[in-house]
Amino acid sequence: MTTKYQKTADAVNGLTPVQYRVTQKDGTEPAFSNEYWDNHESGIYVDVVSGEPLFSSLDKYDSGTGWPSFTRPIEDDAVTTKSDRKLLIKRTEARSAGADSHLGHIFNDGPRDAGGQRFCMNSAALRFVPVDQLEAQGYGDYVSLFATDSTTPGSTTTEEHSR
Repeated sequence: MTTKYQKTADAVNGLTPVQYRVTQKDGTEPAFSNEYWDNHESGIYVDVVSGEPLFSSLDKYDSGTGWPSFTRPIEDDAVTTKSDRKLLIKRTEARSAGADSHLGHIFNDGPRDAGGQRFCMNSAALRFVPVDQLEAQGYGDYVSLFATDSTTPGSTTTEEHSR
């Protein structure tokens, strides 16, 4: 892809107070009281600051924590990490590669069959783009992730899911 995702003053100025606190001040929103923790729609999650694609609903699962959790980023280089000791314990912070937005943290208690990682994200750092809006919003390259098996309406093929 040739799109350059970055932070701009206009994008930061357009954030809500919660989005600003989470993405720019490394905050955390309340569990079970955020927009996407229980979202089951198909689509992708992008950085609320830059629009960079970060996660797919195909890799989202219910971790029981009250935050949206994923097994991996949509692209290997979409999320960067850094060490975080703010709570006096070592954690791995997840940040968007393009805009350096704070997204959440990565833990090693995710589903073992999917690599064992849990990308525990803040909804306030994300914007959800439903499958039927991918093309219109400039994310047409990701439509193929949601190709359906012609024998079972609405089901995602194993081949597509394992990309």
